[in-house]
Amino acid sequence: MSKEIVSKAIEAAVASELSFCKFLAANDTGATGGHQSGVLVSVSASRMMFKESLPDNDILKRNVKITWQGNLTTESAFTYYSSKRELRITKFGRGFDVIYPDRTGALFVLTKQSWDDYSAYILDTEDEIEEFLNTFGISATETNCLFGAGGVQRSAVEKQAIETFISSLQVEFPETEAMSLAARAISETVYNHVEYLITNPDKKIIEWTNMEYALFRAIEEYRYGDIVKTGFTSVEEFVSVANSILNRRKSRAGKSLEHHLEAIFNANQIVYDSQAVTEGKKKPDFLFPSAEAYHDISYPLGKLATLAAKTTCKDRWRQILNEADRLKDENKFLCTLQQGVSPAQMDEMGAEKVILVVPKPYISCYPKDRQDRIWTISRFVEYIKRIQDDL
Repeated sequence: MSKEIVSKAIEAAVASELSFCKFLAANDTGATGGHQSGVLVSVSASRMMFKESLPDNDILKRNVKITWQGNLTTESAFTYYSSKRELRITKFGRGFDVIYPDRTGALFVLTKQSWDDYSAYILDTEDEIEEFLNTFGISATETNCLFGAGGVQRSAVEKQAIETFISSLQVEFPETEAMSLAARAISETVYNHVEYLITNPDKKIIEWTNMEYALFRAIEEYRYGDIVKTGFTSVEEFVSVANSILNRRKSRAGKSLEHHLEAIFNANQIVYDSQAVTEGKKKPDFLFPSAEAYHDISYPLGKLATLAAKTTCKDRWRQILNEADRLKDENKFLCTLQQGVSPAQMDEMGAEKVILVVPKPYISCYPKDRQDRIWTISRFVEYIKRIQDDL
């Protein structure tokens, strides 16, 4: 059933002129203990929901039919509250059981089939989420926005910087590390906020990730745009090109976050080893300060730390529990771009001493009564600096 749902969601998005996706926040699912009206969506989605402009001092509302998961239909509404500048999907009716607290952090996909008919899908697992995002070349940081025709947009100056980079390419596709480095360089050219490496690394991680995906999509268009526009000589040729694109998207997505974290650590003069062996075949993404210190039995436990980097973490967070035997009873840090997980999952993480490290803007997506357990990237950097102050 899982594979069937993500396939339906992809098909619906392909058939739709515009689509929208976001990670369900705790407020959307009722995981906060309070109750808000419906699912909050970005105001940018208004052009797939309303023909008229959003009012300055009124409530705009219209009724629509939404088919959920391909089988349940609700008579729902799109409602814009000008007083709060909030756009919501409301009116799900009695007995509606598609959105609930355990679906916090799931990916919500809305597609427009016509002005009165929409399709909505909830993708629960990391495999589903990653397959959907990879299919459309969307970063986890680019959710809560439109995609498709005229979807994710870049400024003119960003486009120019990207085009300049592409014109200088000597290879078909840069390696993942080179792609991440180029994204950071373009970002600094466009925004010129080098000081954020120290003062606001949370913002930097999001900025760089967005830029890298924009760069990646631009290179794809440059390499494959003409082929797609002129068509294929056979189904086999189409499948071959499509598989090549999708496989490249999948292979590079997981490494992007690691590369950007390395840049943050380097800028802050943090000492670390990446992919260092702890025991057997165990290799945490980051080991602080070094493998040498870790294997020195006299080195204080309180000055050792590991950090895993996972773009999403709904299912795979348990993979980090046994990455370093010496630290099995210590806090285990996990940096993620996941925007929300359920209260039950957070409690399980807490029981295993897993501390989520999340870009500051995303913390509000998590259950409110558990947000104090989450560290920002800035807080983690300061913590590592503190335990390394005598290195």
